Amino acid sequence: MRSADEFHLFDTTLRDGAQREGVSYSVTDKLAVAGLLDELGVRFIEGGWPGAMPKDTEFFARARTELDLRHAELVAFGATRKAGARVADDPQVRALMDAETPAVCLVAKSDVRHVERALRTSREENLAMVGDTVAHFVAAGRRVFLDCEHFFDGYAADPGYALEVVRTAFAAGADVVVLCDTNGGMLPSGVARTVTEVREKLGGSPRLGMHAQNDTSCAVANTIAAVEAGAMHVQGTANGYGERPGNADIFAIIGNLTTKLGHKVLPDGCLEKMVRVSHAIAEIANIAPDTHQAYVGASAFAHKAGLHASAIKVDPDLYNHVDPAIVGNDMRILVTEMAGRASVELKSRELGLDLAGRPDVLSAVTEQVKRKEAEGWSFEAADASFELLVRAALDGGPARPFTLESYRVIVEHREDGAVVSEATVKVRVRGERVIATGEGNGPVNALDAALRAALVRHYPGLSTVDLRDYKVRILEGSHGTGAVTRVLVESGGEQHNWTTVGVHENVVEASWHALVDALTYGVRNAEPARAGS
Repeated sequence: MRSADEFHLFDTTLRDGAQREGVSYSVTDKLAVAGLLDELGVRFIEGGWPGAMPKDTEFFARARTELDLRHAELVAFGATRKAGARVADDPQVRALMDAETPAVCLVAKSDVRHVERALRTSREENLAMVGDTVAHFVAAGRRVFLDCEHFFDGYAADPGYALEVVRTAFAAGADVVVLCDTNGGMLPSGVARTVTEVREKLGGSPRLGMHAQNDTSCAVANTIAAVEAGAMHVQGTANGYGERPGNADIFAIIGNLTTKLGHKVLPDGCLEKMVRVSHAIAEIANIAPDTHQAYVGASAFAHKAGLHASAIKVDPDLYNHVDPAIVGNDMRILVTEMAGRASVELKSRELGLDLAGRPDVLSAVTEQVKRKEAEGWSFEAADASFELLVRAALDGGPARPFTLESYRVIVEHREDGAVVSEATVKVRVRGERVIATGEGNGPVNALDAALRAALVRHYPGLSTVDLRDYKVRILEGSHGTGAVTRVLVESGGEQHNWTTVGVHENVVEASWHALVDALTYGVRNAEPARAGS
């Protein structure tokens, strides 16, 4: 088992991850992300490039008083001194020093082609730039990590010079030299071979690190390969954010190192925070969480095939590579046309409904799901509709809080260009005939308002339920029929959200089915009815 300082988990979400297209963190956002990463327990948080980015300069200044880190140390990122300049006179070196972080990460050229064509300097001057800058920060009491940019490409082109950059950094006092796959073109076998060769040629036990981009979709695999070859420091970003296809996903790295290789890379009690931290950072970045992301995605432990469900019913470990709870996730059973009795039974149990002793109901629900899925319904995305279907089967029929007499929707295009929808519903609620109207910016919105108005006197808790998302998909017809419409409605109360589904040739009728399920679920499971009613 490696100690926290022997093996480094280094996060660069706030620097390299911020280069993802569409991501723009405010300073307040960066402080919030740093707090989440510290809560997760990463060892180092690279906060940005002071001096080069005004926002990053402000971040480090505010971090000194606004961040109270329990597990992590902040790292400021910057480049080695410019060619031909004295290190003490370089303004970006001074800005890096002024960040006052206990550690700095310097980037240096290790590919001779980049030295001569991009930096337009000599091999010797590049080595001097590395040695001078590392020694400058070491003398000031800072821990230094050196990122060898384009190392793997440089090593392939001129291994002797790439190694000389590494040796120069270590000789000047660098704590770790990070081998960077900057173009992201490596495969795991090549990474393992190169890291092994570098360690052997350097001799001793050099503290090497790995930074992988994801251009071959191998960033996580390349990182793990480097660790297996002896790397003691890994860099990644939350959810794999980064330029082009991104960086190595820090959550997948943690999951693999912990559950597959037995490395303790987080403090006790932190591993189960992965899902929450992943989703919280996605929210700050304004990016929808990747449902199929390894370990932390909502679908990471979701099972659809009936064969899987049958085995999971016997032992969940048969189709889960780890216990989902270890990383703060849950196993889910999806109910679709592929579902068998085991899938329906497990999904029902997940929703608090036990069908184990009701084989007749289990068979009926399974057949109903298969039939409705063939007609275009989709229950894998609509747990609330599935729960209502099961409850109806258990109770011997639907138990709606109302019955429909009729509804009508009118769409009016006014002279001023405004388009307004008005809906009228006639329903029976607890023996009372209720007529209600509602207006909205579309027919579905108007129907929702009218139906809610009709029910809220009997079920006042519905006043806190609202429609939060609405999705429509046109499905191709089959067996000579025309196209049908599937509607998914996401509703929410004070405690949680739920999704319902409706299907019909007419989009308004499909929406009506989904709305009825949404409010029925709200009455039955989310919001209490009026006391004594």
